[in-house]
Parts: sequence; structure tokens; C-alpha cells
Amino acid sequence: MMLTQQHVCGLSTAIPPRLTSRASLRGARAVAPSKTFVSRRGRAKAVVVKAEDTNWGRELSSAVVRVGAGVLMVHNGLDKLADPEGFAKFVVEPYLGFLPHDDPLSFVTWTYLAAGAELVGAAGLTLGFLTRLSALSLFSTMGLAVYFHVAQSGLEGFPLGVVEKHQYAYEPAALYCLIYFYFVVNGGGALSLDNALKKDD
Repeated sequence: MMLTQQHVCGLSTAIPPRLTSRASLRGARAVAPSKTFVSRRGRAKAVVVKAEDTNWGRELSSAVVRVGAGVLMVHNGLDKLADPEGFAKFVVEPYLGFLPHDDPLSFVTWTYLAAGAELVGAAGLTLGFLTRLSALSLFSTMGLAVYFHVAQSGLEGFPLGVVEKHQYAYEPAALYCLIYFYFVVNGGGALSLDNALKKDD
């Protein structure tokens, strides 16, 4: 079969004429570049490499979850800043006393670090900027929150226990953990500032 030579991004590629004409007739936006190689018998062959289309439904839903999980976290950081000494005394010291607290660290220092993660990390997650790092800081903070609630009230009959408040004390923090873990692994996606900056590069 005859091959037509085209140059894509400075590289010579071979595209079958029949494939090109069919793509144009179907209104295709672009023809994927092909790679040409020579077989052991000396025959040239063209392999068309197709780029995967972006799943915008998945990207949009992921962005909605990311922004929601970021915005909903902000008030937790503000709450800690309203009374850092009280949070350190009644939450961090009695339940998270295993955290290093020798000078220069203290239980109040851990309170400020948690508040910083819930504010700066939440902002980063919302914008999709340094998404994995932001999500990791929030995941760590919520992991400690899960530990605190379990240490305070136990597992409450999980997973079949019916509790008076209709949810386990650690349930919101655990759900946050799962969401943040997803973004630690997958990043911010196509609708994130990280992705926009990557395209600029």
C-alpha cells in the first residue's frame, strides 16, 4: 500500500492516503500520527497511534468533589485558630500525646500545623495547585482526626452499629480521608491549575 509522507512536529510520519481521506470525510478533528517500521522481510508497515479522548464527565465530577472537599474543610482550620490553646489542651494533649512535643515543638504547635493544613491545604486542593501535596497534608490531618474520635468513643459497633447521633463520631473524618487519598494518588485532573501550568511548560 502506498504511504503519504507528512511532517508532524518536525517528525516524518507515514499515513495511508485512504485513512486520511476517510477521516476528513467523517469530520475528524485530527488524524493520529503513525509510526513506520520495517519488518524482517523488508516491508514497510504503518501503525496508527490513537490518542485517548478526555472523559469530561469524569473530569468534571472529580473537580466538583475536589472543590467541595476543599471548601468544606476551611471552617475546621478557622475553628482551631479561634482557640488554639483550648484545642491543644483538650484534644491534642490527651489523645494525640504521642506526637513529638519537646522544644521547639508543643501541642499548640501541632494545632497551628493542623489549622495550616486545613486552610492552605484546602486552598491548594480547591484550586488544584500542588494537588497531591495539598491532599496529603489534609489526609494526614484527617487521619489524626479519625484516631482522635476512635480513641474517644471507640468504633461504635462499626460497621453494623446503629448509634444515637445517626453517624459514627469518626465518620466525617474517615470520609474526608478517603476523598483526600484519591487526590493524593490521582492528582487534580484536567480541570486543575496543576494541569494548566503543565500545558504552559
